[in-house]
Amino acid sequence: MKSLCVYCGSRPGNDPAFKEAAIQVGQEAARRGCRIVYGGGKLGLMGATAGAARDAGGKVFGVIPDFLVEMEGVLEGVDHKIVTNMHERKMMMYEESDAFLTLPGGIGTLEELVEVVSWARLGLHRKPIIVLDINGFWSPLKELLRQFVEKELAYKKLVEDLIFVKGVPNIFDTAESMMLRARA
Repeated sequence: MKSLCVYCGSRPGNDPAFKEAAIQVGQEAARRGCRIVYGGGKLGLMGATAGAARDAGGKVFGVIPDFLVEMEGVLEGVDHKIVTNMHERKMMMYEESDAFLTLPGGIGTLEELVEVVSWARLGLHRKPIIVLDINGFWSPLKELLRQFVEKELAYKKLVEDLIFVKGVPNIFDTAESMMLRARA
């Protein structure tokens, strides 16, 4: 895996475990030579992930819409691209990534995750989609997806498209094994 797209909050949240996991993801990506692709801002969990990767000598590519530059700032010392809108941002992040990881975040993070899952369900990609479920943050989403299947509003494959993991070390090995299976 050469590039990992990380979806996460532009705020740190109120659980210190969120920021610690974000930092660990950035450090582990750098250690493995995996570039972080992210939303481009310097704040919150986004900034923590990208900053940790940068500080550990890793490669980072941020994509930020011009209207967010003033609100979120741009992290210094990383490659970045300023785009005109959110759609362009999400498409570029998708194109630049081999796999997707979702950390805690708000409605924007959820929207990004749902979009790549929807694209997978439509057969537009077979890239791994991993959710880091820190302290049960994403457990309600996991239950909602199960309900979609149980109520026959979605195929069972929906819950198989997302892999929920508990710890940072599992992220990279899981993504790599999923990529190998997708190629087979």
